[in-house]
Amino acid sequence: MSTAPRTATTTTFLSEGDTIDAWHFAAADDRLGNPVVVMAHGLAGTKDSGLASFGESLAAAGAHVLAFDYRGFGASGGSPRQTVSMAGQLADYRAAVDAARKLPGVDPARVVLWGVSLAGGHVMAAASGRDDIAGVISLTPLVDGPAAGRLALRHHSKASIARSTALGVRSKVGRTRMMPVAARPGELGALTISGAYEDYLSIAGPTWVNEVDAAVGLELGGHRPGKLAKGITAPMLVQIADFDRSAPPQAAAKAAFAAKALVRHYPCDHFDVYAGKRWHDAVVAHQVSFLERLFLA
Repeated sequence: MSTAPRTATTTTFLSEGDTIDAWHFAAADDRLGNPVVVMAHGLAGTKDSGLASFGESLAAAGAHVLAFDYRGFGASGGSPRQTVSMAGQLADYRAAVDAARKLPGVDPARVVLWGVSLAGGHVMAAASGRDDIAGVISLTPLVDGPAAGRLALRHHSKASIARSTALGVRSKVGRTRMMPVAARPGELGALTISGAYEDYLSIAGPTWVNEVDAAVGLELGGHRPGKLAKGITAPMLVQIADFDRSAPPQAAAKAAFAAKALVRHYPCDHFDVYAGKRWHDAVVAHQVSFLERLFLA
């Protein structure tokens, strides 16, 4: 288990037989009617890597929050470790929704899905075709793997991409091979844009490990949750970093349009939405405003 912040308590639930470690930030009051926000991180992220500030802010505004680690990451169980499975993470998210409904004090009819980066796409897939979701918050979402690949070609060296792709193929067809999640430009890694290494390490918590199965690029190649956005009927907030070098903002805008979502734009890059960065307060304020519109209107 992970050590929860003083503002949260640790809880667990099962996903396909594996134990998922989660934090429950209890609502400060019941003015919103006790909704619960189910919160997950992006690529190889852990809940202790930047999610607490979001969970604490939404709890202070009157929402319960359940933030969790995917199987194989952070404090959760499951193997293989540090391997991204889109289908597996979506299954974990759906299990988290079921667990969130059972938390003490929660109104099970008021579930809000919250995801950042890769999870920003997962929440679209998880909400699509369902009528039991009250709202969706998608922050700097990665919704189109092929578009992300094209964006990477603009910001990463071709040599670096070629090395990571070759390693990913070997990992997929043979023995699992790891590479850093974040590395400096020119080095081997999943995120090697200038500043990404420093930005990721600035939010990294004690359970975060700077490695990921190199096959993650192949997983992303066919990952297109934005295609499911048209099936979302719940009110949705999509928060786009206009200068995002990791999650294509144009693809996020297209998915938001399909979902008839409320869209907020920020003149920043992918990591500039976390605590300590210039746009964090605005991002949180818009999330709180969205919840108030949902439950106080």
